[in-house]
Amino acid sequence: MIVSPAFSGKRYAVLGLARSGMAVVRTLVASGAHVMAWDSRDEPRQAVAKEFPDQVELADPLTADLAGYDGVVVSPGVPLNSHPIAAVAASVGAPIIGDIELFAMARAELPAHRIVGITGTNGKSTTTALVHHILRSAAVPTRMGGNIGLPVLGQDPLPAGGVYVLELSSYQIDLTFNLACDVACLLNIMPDHLDRYDGFAAYAASKARLFAMQGASQIAVFGMGDTDTLAVALREEERRGHDCVKRVDEARITAMQADWPTLQGPHNLQNAAAAVAIVEALGLTESQWRPAMKTFRGLPHRMERVAEANGVLFINDSKATNPASTAPALAAFPPHDHRRIHWILGGLPKGDRLDECQPYFGNVAAAYTIGEAGPRFADLLEPYMPVRRSEMMCEAIRQAIDAAGEGDVVLLSPACASFDQFRDYEARGDTFRQLVDALLEGGSC
Repeated sequence: MIVSPAFSGKRYAVLGLARSGMAVVRTLVASGAHVMAWDSRDEPRQAVAKEFPDQVELADPLTADLAGYDGVVVSPGVPLNSHPIAAVAASVGAPIIGDIELFAMARAELPAHRIVGITGTNGKSTTTALVHHILRSAAVPTRMGGNIGLPVLGQDPLPAGGVYVLELSSYQIDLTFNLACDVACLLNIMPDHLDRYDGFAAYAASKARLFAMQGASQIAVFGMGDTDTLAVALREEERRGHDCVKRVDEARITAMQADWPTLQGPHNLQNAAAAVAIVEALGLTESQWRPAMKTFRGLPHRMERVAEANGVLFINDSKATNPASTAPALAAFPPHDHRRIHWILGGLPKGDRLDECQPYFGNVAAAYTIGEAGPRFADLLEPYMPVRRSEMMCEAIRQAIDAAGEGDVVLLSPACASFDQFRDYEARGDTFRQLVDALLEGGSC
């Protein structure tokens, strides 16, 4: 765990006690801070009371007296545009921050290190894990954290010369003000999470703040696939010059991609090119990064190969929670040797269109719609392909297994959030994996 004298004697309220919130409480208590903590759920409150019976004040910051507090540390899941904590904290002058800002505040006391910050609507988890893997393969001390599900404060500090690799969502950037990344990367900007922002421009501006926190001599890396990302890159080139702004070079590595089994598809070509730009900015050479690409195992729920039976490949891409992130999955399997996709999609929709996916409809043999979005998506897709209105995951998988032939792909890439039927995308992907295994062994729904 990371501790710091920067927090000693200060007062913080912590709202939200999931993984990052619990790591914040532990860091602050160990650093000598006074901590108030709260969660709307009883179970995490009881866990805090058990672990810190005399060291943490359990109270709801919405009704407690926050006068004199040095900050309110909120979970990234707290919607600042609608949650009353924003007004309560403002009324007493307490800044609302997140765990990444606490990490930034603790940096001065850590051994000399560098930070990589990676954001973007799609691909940031894979790119973060790939950069971390390349650094480890090159024997560079490294930790991975942030939105990828590993709270950075809960990890042991790196020795001198180490690199922290952080996946940063727009929500986390909104709660961070002093994180000057040695290398910051923006992969892409697509419409997403617009319920949390006053329009797409505000969402894009949130991503761009990662670069505003950098010094003019620090390195910025940008994807090249959309005009909004390019606009941020141009602004940063004007501010700091061309030498410190790098644009990913996909052409340089295109011929190599066939040798990297977990990095297939056009989206992973960009992810890999971004990772190369990042690690080269840190001083690594091609002789160090190229062998590591072959041994990268990928991440669960992101184009994860879960089974192959009778020549049919089963892919879990549950992390694809919007059409823009599903489109590259469809593009990854163009028809050749009669290979076609049996596409399972649906859930809680973030919109009522599939425009980003339409260029790849020709790769799809049939679609199987599930969840709340199922009827709408079925109506959209029926002019282009056979559609089964499956409703439930198990039925969709069973129907796809019955229809798929040798060389085909059964692809779960929902283009939707999971919350209509599942706790989160991870639970949805785990369910897909379990049902595939059961049905292939002769089980039933």
